[in-house]
Amino acid sequence: MGEQPEMTTLPRRGPKVLILYAQFGEGHWQAAQALKAGFERHGIADVRLLDLMAESHPIVNGVSRFVYRNSYAYWPQVYGWVYAATKDMKPRSLFAHWLHSFGADTMKRLIRREQPDIVIHTFPALVLPAMAGRLGRRIRMYNVVTDFELHMRWVHPQVNKYYVATEDLRDQLAGTGVPRERIAVTGIPLRGAFGRGHGRSALAAAAARYGLDARRPVVLVMAGAQGALPGVRELCGRLCAEPGVQTAIVCGRNRALADDLRLAFAGNGNVAVFDYVEQIDELMGLSTCIVTKPGGLTLSEAILAGLPIFLYRPVPGQERGNARYLAAKGAAVVCRTGRELANAVLGLLGDPAKRREMLSALEGLRKKDAADRIVLDILQDLPIIEMNESAARI
Repeated sequence: MGEQPEMTTLPRRGPKVLILYAQFGEGHWQAAQALKAGFERHGIADVRLLDLMAESHPIVNGVSRFVYRNSYAYWPQVYGWVYAATKDMKPRSLFAHWLHSFGADTMKRLIRREQPDIVIHTFPALVLPAMAGRLGRRIRMYNVVTDFELHMRWVHPQVNKYYVATEDLRDQLAGTGVPRERIAVTGIPLRGAFGRGHGRSALAAAAARYGLDARRPVVLVMAGAQGALPGVRELCGRLCAEPGVQTAIVCGRNRALADDLRLAFAGNGNVAVFDYVEQIDELMGLSTCIVTKPGGLTLSEAILAGLPIFLYRPVPGQERGNARYLAAKGAAVVCRTGRELANAVLGLLGDPAKRREMLSALEGLRKKDAADRIVLDILQDLPIIEMNESAARI
C-alpha cells in the first residue's frame, strides 16, 4: 500500500454568537451578559452583544426608553393597557409583522458582515425570525424569556428553541402550539455567583464591607430600579422602629434617591444606603428577605438566594403578571400600602413558621446555573456540519 497522505485538520473555533437585548430596564442586558460569560466559560469567545433598537433607531429608542421609565410613575395604566392589548397577538399577524420590522435593515447588514451561527434574544424584538426566509442562509435562533408570564411577542415559528423560568411557563408556551421538545425549563440566566452559596467566613467578610451585622436580620430594599420604589422612606421609617432590624437600601443608578435617603437616615446605624451594587449576590446572601419591584431578573436572583419576596404596588404589565405568579406559588407577598408592606415584613421576621413556608415555596422555583445550562443546550443543538462550516470560514 502507498503512503497515506497527511490529513490536514481545519482550525476549529466555536460558533459565532450574537445576543440581542434592549435596555428597557437592566434585566435584559444582565441576562445577555450572563449568557456571554457562560459561553466564555465553555470556550466560546466570539460572542457579541447588540442593542438592536439603539443601533438602528437611536432617536425612537431614546423616546421609547423615556416613555417606558416614566410610565411606571406617571401613566402605569396606559402601559398596562398596551401590554394587555398585545399579550395574545398572533405571531403571523400584521401587527406582529410591523412590530418586528424595526431594525430590519440594520439586521440585514449585521448578518452579512458578522455571519453569526447563533442568535439569542433576551428581549422580544424578533426582527431576525420575521425575515429568516429572505437571508439565504440558516441561522439558529433562540429566545430566553426573562419573565414568569408569557407575552406572545416572544413567540415566532422560526425560533428553534425557547428557554423559560418555570414548568408553568413551559406549559403556557406549549399551549400556543410550540412543540414541547423546543422548550427547556432552565431558569433565567443570572450574573455573578447566584446559587453557589457563601461560606460563613465569606459572609462575615461581606457584612464588614457593607457595614452590617451578620447576626441580625437584614431587610434588603431594592429601591432604585426604574425610578424610586414608592413608599421606600415610609417603609424604612417603620422598620427603624424595630431595634433588632437592619435595612439595606440599594438605589441603583438613582443617585438623587441615594442622597435623599442618606440625608433622611443620617446617624441611624440600622440603615445602610448603597448606590449600584455589582456583587448583589453578596448582599442578598446577608439578607433575610427582600422588598422589590417584580422584574424577572431581580425575582430570579431572590429565588436563588432563598429570600422571601415582598412586592409593593406592581404596575400593570409583566410586573403584575410576575407578582401574581409568585404570590400564587407562596414565594411572594403583594402589598398595596406602605403600612401593609411594613407590617408584612415585620410579621415575617417574627414568624419562623411563615418564613419556612416561603422558603419552601422558593426552593420549588429554584433553577441553578441557568446560563451554563442554556449555553450547553445550544451548543449541543448546533448541528456538527454547521460547526465545521464555521471553522472553515477562518
